[in-house]
Amino acid sequence: MELHQPLSSLIVPLCASCRNNGELLAGPFLYNESFPDALPMVSSIAPANHTVCSGSSTLCKLVSWWNKHCSNGGDDSAILMHQSDWLLWLLHGEYGVCDYNNTLKVGYDPEIGSYPSWLMSQPYSHMLPSSVRAPGVPIGPIREEVRSQYGFSNDCVVCTGTTDSIAAFLAAGTTDPGKAVTSLGSTLAIKLVSRVRVEDARFGVYSHRLDDQWLVGGASNTRGVVLRQLFSDDQLVALSRDIDPSSPSPLDYYPLPKKGERFPVSDPDMEPRLEPRPDSDADYLHGILESMARIEASGYKLLKELGATPVEEVFTAGGGAQNEKWTAIRERVLGVPVRKAEQTEAAYGAALLALRGATTGS
Repeated sequence: MELHQPLSSLIVPLCASCRNNGELLAGPFLYNESFPDALPMVSSIAPANHTVCSGSSTLCKLVSWWNKHCSNGGDDSAILMHQSDWLLWLLHGEYGVCDYNNTLKVGYDPEIGSYPSWLMSQPYSHMLPSSVRAPGVPIGPIREEVRSQYGFSNDCVVCTGTTDSIAAFLAAGTTDPGKAVTSLGSTLAIKLVSRVRVEDARFGVYSHRLDDQWLVGGASNTRGVVLRQLFSDDQLVALSRDIDPSSPSPLDYYPLPKKGERFPVSDPDMEPRLEPRPDSDADYLHGILESMARIEASGYKLLKELGATPVEEVFTAGGGAQNEKWTAIRERVLGVPVRKAEQTEAAYGAALLALRGATTGS
């Protein structure tokens, strides 16, 4: 039996005096929390446009905490733990174990398999996870007290995790270069399997290692909430019936819930554009859906321009995958086959990863 924890939406930054007793030294920092106070220091040590050069990166969270609590000398026993690290530690009891997906945004380089020298020379480097492994590999047996308390089998093994978004990608069951998954939910997020690693912090583009390939991703601020600000769920269903997906909409919008875009255009001052509104609500919805499809297409075009493998097929996850008219619009705009992913839950992808670890031992 294998246990696998994929979640990483919370960052427990200094889950501490951790080397001694696991006591938390700080509350968890949310995945999307930004720490602009640390960005100048991080940008001064990291290469230009590196993944960590974002206020919401794990490294900025760590540096911000360090500056406030340890800049004049701190506790050498304090360590950084991602949410998944901490949860898995409760199961296997070994400090400092992480995977190279979760450590990407703290500066770990999965291509060379180590932290870069510019990071290791910093005074807080001792806080970084010391044992970074591939996702889905066995760490060790479950702690005896946990096993006996919950009735796990004697051969139960704990495996390294991954991030929730990668686990959701793995659930779609596609790992061939050129295959992609677009998630139409809280953001419009795209992930593309590429033979080439691509990173550019200006657009929030970064690459996770996926065995011997790369999973390149970016996320636009356009999202389904814009539709719900304008239409009810029943209206969306009814109006979609009146849309001809084979006919391009002449309307040109940029649907954002508020000011600011990051991908495929980096413009913090971009304003939502949802005017002019035609008399027909069906035409209005058609224009919005088509505009979102254009943003998606621009995202894949940008990844190609940055050097990623061109997209060949797109699987769809999230609530937007249920709208067949939107799928048809996207297929026309993207110019590649688009279909709904059969599985999209991160838990399913994590189970697949753990199963691979159980059967191959790596």
